[in-house]
Amino acid sequence: MRFGRLVAELAGGGVAILAALSCGDDSSPAITDPDASATEVMGSTSSPAQTTTATDEPTPTTSDAPTDGGPDSSIGQMTTETGTTVDTLEPTSTTGAVPTCPAGELACDGDVALQCDDEGNIVETTQCPSVCVPTLGCVLCVPGTDVCDGPVSKHCRPDGLGHDDRLCDPLQGLVCAPDTGRCVGACASDELDASYIGCDYYPTVTPNIVEPTFSFAVAVSNTTEEPAEVTITRDDVVVDSFEVGPGDVEVAPLPWIAALKGPSASAIVQSGAYRLRSTRPVSVYQYSPIDYEKDGEFSHSNDASLLLPTNVWGTETRVIARNTFGALPGAYAVVARVDGTVVEVTPSQTGKPVLPGGGVAADGHGSALLNAGDVLLVISGVAGGTPDQADLTGTLVSASAPVQVIGAHACSNVPYNKQACDHLQESNLPLQNLATGYWSTAPLVKAPKQAPVRKARMVRIVATAAATSITYNPPQPGAPTMLAKPGDYAEFTTDKDFWISASSRIAVAEYMLGQAAGGDTGDPAMTIAVPPELFRSVYAIHAPTNYESNFVNLVAPTGAPVKLDGKPVVPGSWSSIGQTGWSVARLMLEHTDDGDHLLSCTKPFGVQVYGYGQYTSYWYPGGLDLAPL
Repeated sequence: MRFGRLVAELAGGGVAILAALSCGDDSSPAITDPDASATEVMGSTSSPAQTTTATDEPTPTTSDAPTDGGPDSSIGQMTTETGTTVDTLEPTSTTGAVPTCPAGELACDGDVALQCDDEGNIVETTQCPSVCVPTLGCVLCVPGTDVCDGPVSKHCRPDGLGHDDRLCDPLQGLVCAPDTGRCVGACASDELDASYIGCDYYPTVTPNIVEPTFSFAVAVSNTTEEPAEVTITRDDVVVDSFEVGPGDVEVAPLPWIAALKGPSASAIVQSGAYRLRSTRPVSVYQYSPIDYEKDGEFSHSNDASLLLPTNVWGTETRVIARNTFGALPGAYAVVARVDGTVVEVTPSQTGKPVLPGGGVAADGHGSALLNAGDVLLVISGVAGGTPDQADLTGTLVSASAPVQVIGAHACSNVPYNKQACDHLQESNLPLQNLATGYWSTAPLVKAPKQAPVRKARMVRIVATAAATSITYNPPQPGAPTMLAKPGDYAEFTTDKDFWISASSRIAVAEYMLGQAAGGDTGDPAMTIAVPPELFRSVYAIHAPTNYESNFVNLVAPTGAPVKLDGKPVVPGSWSSIGQTGWSVARLMLEHTDDGDHLLSCTKPFGVQVYGYGQYTSYWYPGGLDLAPL
């Protein structure tokens, strides 16, 4: 493993303010800079715009005006309907013709801004130091245009008064193209789809009681036809770099971050997250830890998460975690990608107490200022009750810029009275990616040397709006049918497959039950349900080969020709879900050399991936599109 330092600095910029110009004043011509000096804009200087207005002083007639084709103006006269005589400006354009002046708007004659009155007469002209844009007048740049400044793509803002800078990151294989002014490459924003496949990720440790001898790790899967160069950094220091070949996967162990793995209170952990960048689009999974057995010892506490790339993060998320278990906390981790991100957290009915810190009070309310790579970790306190009533689920995370939110638990029984406890973690979907309907299907479990059997799981439904009604197809007796407030949740245990429908957007999580609840293997794990609107027709998934057994649950329109690793899923593998027209297939995955598998169909379908080792398990969605709904 090689270590080095990556430092990326964006050029700073100033702010330009263009003063409003009045046209009814008899005073001297206006100057846009109140100090009557050059104005610094985005690191450069511009001369003040020179303005000419009509006055009541005797002036030459139009015939006396210069006719050299320049921006000079002459003053004519116009009589209104009331008999009042006013002056008008008639600048000669570069073509010698009087330019068009739309009534009540700003127009342009080359780099000269024209103020038009309600009758379409030119009443004021301004020589622009940079550029003139119709309806905007004098601005610094043409809105929507791009220009390169070394490796930085500068995008002109809608008001034309400045640029938004984007580094064409070489660690994502990007360069700035002079002909377009934009970043180009396989990882450019113009090339990436809104999905779980991307080029920029933030792996993040969450609370876990596992012994540190077991390894936190990420698995990077490359489904492209070109090698992907991957670089992992923390606080701009290179932690690891490696190549992932076409169609291959590489597993990279990473050091635990102690302040996140075993916290004693909520906190902001500066540069607490790793940053993983690739020169080609990849999918990334984090394992906490990757191994469930080492040197004859079992980890007892594992889970895995599908990570979401930064280009699909959101600014609002409802947390899904789990109740405090004994003294072991539930948690959520918020990660920023932009310096100066302000995060506000508002607890749900159950979202208190928390162990205060990092700007979050004991009642669960708080705010935090995060820079890129910083982590706000919030952990639950003890409220009492059986199970404990402290549960961060439903807490609203709002941020001034997109953030990643991972719900987690150090180690929890599911249900609270069935052993044994296990680590939980999963990426929580932003509100913009939630929907009103989801499929929920029961997993298989395989005891050693026995055939797989279906096992019940816990289904948790979280409201995002008041008075959310819920129905099921087929009906589920005893399942919740109403959630009163945003952030409220309800849950139930079932081994049935069904469709959940709600009157407003909801989030849905599923938890494996502990080994004592049946199956003689595994322990709790957590996944989130994916809205069918975000289903895909192709998935590249990873199932770790060191686990005893790995499975996928597939949900597809009945009769859809789904293939696993190029082979059709046989009709006998499917079971209909009531009368919905959809079916589920539960398949055990064969161990491959690298654990990678490819699923495809001519129609969009859903995938959940899970697996078991002795006293532990993992579960995560196989992938999803992430266009806002």
